[in-house]
Amino acid sequence: MSAILVVDDEKSMRITLSELLREEGHVVDLAENGETALRKLQAEPYDLVLSDLKMDEIDGLDVLKGAKAISAEIEVILVTAHGTIGTAVEAMKHGAADFLTKPFDPDELLIRVEKALERRRLVHEAGQLRREARERAGGGSLLGGSAAIKRVLDLVDRVAPTDSTVLVEGESGTGKELVARAIHEKSGRAGRSFIPVNCGAFPEGLLESELFGHIKGAFTGAASNRKGLFEEADRGTIFLDEASDTTPATQVKLLRVLQEHEIRRLGSNQPLRIDVRVIAATNRNLKTLVNEGKFRDDLFYRLSVFPIHIAPLRDRREDILLLAEHFLRRCAVEMHKPVVGFETGAARLLEAYGWPGNVRELENALERAVILATGEKIGAGDLPPEVQGASPDLLVAAGTRGLTLEEMERNYILTTLDRFQGDRGKTADFLKIGRNTLWRKLKQYGRP
Repeated sequence: MSAILVVDDEKSMRITLSELLREEGHVVDLAENGETALRKLQAEPYDLVLSDLKMDEIDGLDVLKGAKAISAEIEVILVTAHGTIGTAVEAMKHGAADFLTKPFDPDELLIRVEKALERRRLVHEAGQLRREARERAGGGSLLGGSAAIKRVLDLVDRVAPTDSTVLVEGESGTGKELVARAIHEKSGRAGRSFIPVNCGAFPEGLLESELFGHIKGAFTGAASNRKGLFEEADRGTIFLDEASDTTPATQVKLLRVLQEHEIRRLGSNQPLRIDVRVIAATNRNLKTLVNEGKFRDDLFYRLSVFPIHIAPLRDRREDILLLAEHFLRRCAVEMHKPVVGFETGAARLLEAYGWPGNVRELENALERAVILATGEKIGAGDLPPEVQGASPDLLVAAGTRGLTLEEMERNYILTTLDRFQGDRGKTADFLKIGRNTLWRKLKQYGRP
């Protein structure tokens, strides 16, 4: 169902067009002149404008220009009894979706309308996907209303304009790279390279070559000179993920980079000046590693000029549903599925589960749920088995503190019923109560 504005100074034509479009299930609004049309366009969102071209004072071309100025996604079809090639070209130049000449065949009009609306849907979805991509690059999954995530966002805003080295700490899957990208995108280096490096993914010895490059003959197989990632990131940002996994030799060279702002390719004694901002991340406690002699203390202090800690998802449960809705919208658009929300039981399980894999695990769970969903809402049965088995004890941690025992029991029974998709036999067996007892309680809750 789409919202269409019909603009025509002839009342009979407005009525004819509105009846034709309403029969197809569209919501139709009417304007008797261009001035009224522009006023309505400012006040209400429309998917398509169907306008007469020849009108006094403000004509169809003016309506077209005004509509596009308000929103580039609004499609406009112009209709006229005085069609010329020149007029059609002018209309298309200003963004008209189509141009029809009176008298027109009603079926042909509906076909043109449907094509324009389909084009609008595709443009809208593409725009949404681009926005989602920008959000992911600039911190889209750093959404949340918790004090912990607000603190992270505040620190990102404060440190981004500087060139200070940042150390992002947090468990795997909390979004450390998102924080690093957000800092880069909000900095003066935003138009330059952002190069992420997973330090734990390279075999011992290979990481140095990747970071600092090498010259021909530096080692067996070095057939030519090769730039390292620090050189590639010059005037931009390099993100050293899992910096705690670097070897002592690499740590010495990283320290030199931070102190001297220069590198040496493997096999070369020639220093190269670089201008790179370093953001490091770790899922381990670097201070503990320093105390254990596994990480250089001087490098630790160089990296932790400005530490940012991201709390695990289990410690900021008020963010879970906000993030889940974000991932749901994105997956639904990407998969072209009309999934718009969560059933009560599914929402409770999402809040109750411990999310050991943090935001990354939540994102994967929502992608799976959207694939499995058969209706407009995600049900408990669409969630991964481990989420479906969330302990009722976690429901207390998820916000049931302050409820009476009776209210907690009601929440748990209804969540379990949703988990088994309304199967009362399985619900009673799982709860280890009689089916008559379950029936009485459900009747009490208004679920006979």
